[in-house]
Amino acid sequence: MKNNELSRPDGACNPPEHTMHRRLFLQGALGAGAASLMSWNGLFSMPAFAAEVKKKQKHCILLWLCGAPSQFETWDPKPNSIYSGPFGSVPTKIPGVRFGEMMSQTATIADKLSIVRSMKTKQGEHFQAINLLQRGAEPREPFVRPTLGSVLAQQLGHLDSPIPNFVPLDPCPEGNEFKEFKAGNWAGWLGAQYGPVRAGGEYKLEDVKRLPDTTTQDAEQREALRKFLTRKFENDRASSAAASQNAVFNRVKGLMSCADLFDLEKVKPEDRARYGPGTFGLHTLLARNLVENGAPFVMVANGMPWDCHVFQHEIYQMLVPELDRVIFNLISDLDQRGLLDSTLVVMMGEFGRTPWLNVARGRDHYPDAWSLALAGCGIKRGMVVGATDPDGVDVVGKPFNEKNLFATIFTALGIDPYAEYDEKDIAAFYRVEDHAAPIREILA
Repeated sequence: MKNNELSRPDGACNPPEHTMHRRLFLQGALGAGAASLMSWNGLFSMPAFAAEVKKKQKHCILLWLCGAPSQFETWDPKPNSIYSGPFGSVPTKIPGVRFGEMMSQTATIADKLSIVRSMKTKQGEHFQAINLLQRGAEPREPFVRPTLGSVLAQQLGHLDSPIPNFVPLDPCPEGNEFKEFKAGNWAGWLGAQYGPVRAGGEYKLEDVKRLPDTTTQDAEQREALRKFLTRKFENDRASSAAASQNAVFNRVKGLMSCADLFDLEKVKPEDRARYGPGTFGLHTLLARNLVENGAPFVMVANGMPWDCHVFQHEIYQMLVPELDRVIFNLISDLDQRGLLDSTLVVMMGEFGRTPWLNVARGRDHYPDAWSLALAGCGIKRGMVVGATDPDGVDVVGKPFNEKNLFATIFTALGIDPYAEYDEKDIAAFYRVEDHAAPIREILA
């Protein structure tokens, strides 16, 4: 604590950043007039205020490896096991720690990561496991718990920011059980204003420009009339559907002003070459671009390519090197740009894979002992927590589950993991149930 903070009288709160915020607010109010006094849009349009918000904001990127990658070829190789397969291991920047041999680039930045090798969860089927690892707790019907992205959108975002608070980048419309999950309610009881703005596939947003014969004044007048009528309808009928529709319209209006952030052609060609040519890598580059410009939460997925029940070793020779390149470039870029300390990166699927191979030379679902990685905001660097036995069949020592993981994510981002959801019409729910402890060994 600084000396000037110690000398402040009780109840005073006037550090320099607060002074700046108040000054910017007054400038926005005086410049925009009384009609804009309570509008964040006016403030976000001011470069100084927007830059200050971006500088202090925290972010999260989830590399969602749906289908569930094998820990044996990535974070927890077992080269001396009868189940190891044809791939070896490579040393990392963490003394005594090895990754799968196809993770050679990521091995050189292992000192920037924290690896958890002792995850143990209960769901071994994709839909249930995706739901568990996206929401952080088992379902309690008929209530719908919000996903991690919706919670972070609420806690880290601003509703009036032109940049969406929750962006899933997934170019693949299919994905079996993941497709079913994507069709569901992501925001749960938080409401549609915290739902995702989905993008992916074309590397740009279509149909976001105003028609050439529509003036700015016309567009604003139409929007004002729409807002008045829909808000009146919402209030008169206490309609949650109308509220959701209003939230969607507001997000679309914001998208029109930030569409360039989703346009891959606006990104440097050398960056596209480093991350590409695959869609997963290029969407991770877009995630970096969005976070750099203020997006609180971006999830990158690509269907369910990691579900390799057949010919895993052949398929992994395509999947793992791409993942290696993507993680290496993302973490390195965030670090070099000064964003890693304010951006939490989570790299995981919904469970792990079996130590043994099936008759089709694939690995099946395995929630009993698996691995994931985290880096950045609130996370120690160069840590490996937990272990599995020599064959990777079971966790040795203390296991961690989805509740421990969510407690870790919230704590790392400065969010109270045990706060109760402020919903009067539902039973008691908490961000993390059962007061589950975070994985303290990796918290900075």
